[in-house]
Formats: sequence, structure tokens, C-alpha cells
Amino acid sequence: MNTIRHDFRSDTVTRPTPAMRAAMAAAEVGDDVFGDDPSVNRLEQRMEGLLGKEAAIFVPSGTQSNLLALMSYCGRGDEFIAGQNAHCYKYEAGGAAVLGSIQPQPIEHRADGTMDPRAVEAAIKSGDFHFATTKVIALENTFGGRVLPLAYMEEIAAIAQKHGLGLHLDGARAFNAAVALGIGIADFTAPFDSVSICLSKGLGAPVGSVLVGRADLIETARRNRKMLGGGMRQAGILAAAGLHALEHHVERLAEDHRRAKQLAEGLGKHKALNVTQPDTNILWVNAEAALEERLTAYLTQNGVGISGHYGEQRWVTHLDVTDEDVESAVRLVDRFFAA
Repeated sequence: MNTIRHDFRSDTVTRPTPAMRAAMAAAEVGDDVFGDDPSVNRLEQRMEGLLGKEAAIFVPSGTQSNLLALMSYCGRGDEFIAGQNAHCYKYEAGGAAVLGSIQPQPIEHRADGTMDPRAVEAAIKSGDFHFATTKVIALENTFGGRVLPLAYMEEIAAIAQKHGLGLHLDGARAFNAAVALGIGIADFTAPFDSVSICLSKGLGAPVGSVLVGRADLIETARRNRKMLGGGMRQAGILAAAGLHALEHHVERLAEDHRRAKQLAEGLGKHKALNVTQPDTNILWVNAEAALEERLTAYLTQNGVGISGHYGEQRWVTHLDVTDEDVESAVRLVDRFFAA
């Protein structure tokens, strides 16, 4: 097995920093199912304050956070609208349907990653017993690392309000988007009734997400978290990592964005590679399928980890990627094309 020395596979591969480990070791803990864990309580209060929402709940994963949100809006046989390639529709093992008995209504994405608001509105169903009743629209931002426009989110929010629907944001990397735009996270998430924030991606914590939103939604989510096996006991050890990340790892996301642009510049020198210009920390590279397969294998053999298949590569910068990692990876790609 090849050893990965420069790991661009995902921002989920980060390891806790020494300072984060120290914060975890020193964490005050209690039984969070009883509401007694002071570190978890501080994390939830900190997150609801940052986003300007009424309540928050700490959960083991982003997948569970999105599922809890959908189950808080929808009963059995209700419907949620999401993008065809949205994480909560495509990449969460059908949990909303399997565990929530919720029907998804996927909408095609436009070239920029948005959904056509007219298509979203046309898909809303209510008042006819032939159809599942639409209860919530779910957006995702960032989407594949791309920052979708604030005006787009506001336009979808207006549609949701017009039809009396909830609006959820899968904001796993919402802090990346806010940093890239140079705005506060509360302004970025303002249109939404609920927001899922991941702590274990760009923010560098080892485990956990926080669902933030209206108090009634979070109260329902807390009951459903217990039902789904997400109630943890002395979870303050993990919450302390999240608190440390919020204090120390938000502004530095700009470094990840800079390194992604540095990667794009280096890889873009090769005409055989079609390199997107990254908005945040995710870089997409397309090539003829056989070439991409050879390049991915060559990088893997030389200690560079990326995600790649069928002519497309995904490179992700994060807390554990340095300038030297970027420079080494670019040199390897240069060597591959020079051979």
C-alpha cells in the first residue's frame, strides 16, 4: 500500500492539532443526553449565537444533522426538494426515505450549480391528495466547493416563504463560503430556518456537526437524535474540539482557499488538464479518462492522495495541507507530463 504524504483527498482527513488535543483533554464533561455536559452546552450556545438562530444541537455527523433537519420538517409521506446532486439527496444513503419515510423531489442543477427557481416552484405540491406534500426546500452552499450567490439563496427563500415551506441549508462548508465572500456567517445563513454546520471538514475537528435553527425544529431534532442513536454521553471531549475550531480555525480558511488557487495555477499550465478556478478549497480537474487514470495512479504511487475517477479529479486543501505539499504535488504533475 502506498503511503500518502500529501493528502488532498478531502478536508475530512485533518487530524486534531496539539492545541486542539489539549483542549479536548481539559474539557469539562457531563451526560449530554441529560443536558449536563457543559462543553456541549457551550458549543451549542456559541453556534446559535454566531448564526443568530434560536437553538442548536450537537450531533455525530453531517449526515445525521441533515436527516434530523428533514425529519423535523416532514412527517411520513411528506416531501423535500433538493438538487439532483445535493449531498442530502445523493450521498446520504437514502436516509430520509429509509428512516424518515420522506420522499425526495430532486431538481436538475444549472451549469453554475444552482437550481432554476422556476423549476423549484413548479415542483412544490400541496392540497392534492394524489401527491406527497412538500414541506421543505434544502439548499447546499458551498456546492462542490463553489460559492452559490447570496441572491440565489434569497430568491429560493422568497419562494419557500410564499408557499409556507421550511428552508434548510446544508452548510457543511458554510464558513468557507462566508470567508470567501468576506461576510459574517450570520449574514450568510440569515434566510434559513435551519442550518447544518460541519466541524470535521475545513474547521479541523475530529468528529461532529451542529444543527442550528428555530427552537421548535431543534426540539424535534433532539428527540429524533435520540431515536436515531445520536444521543452521546460525555461528548464534551468532542465539543471542546469544535469550540477550539470556532475560535482558531475559521479565519485561516483563507489559507486553504489561497492554496487551492495556487494548485489551480500550477496544474492549469498543462493543456491536457481542464482546471476550474476554485472559489474555496475544492479544485476540480478534468481530463481524457485514460489520461486521468494514469495521472491519478502516478500521483498515488508517489505519495499524493486525491479523489479521482472517470476523467475527473477532486483536490481539496485543508488544515494539514502546506505550501510545500502544494509545490510537491505540482512538481510531480510537471514530471508526469515531462516523461
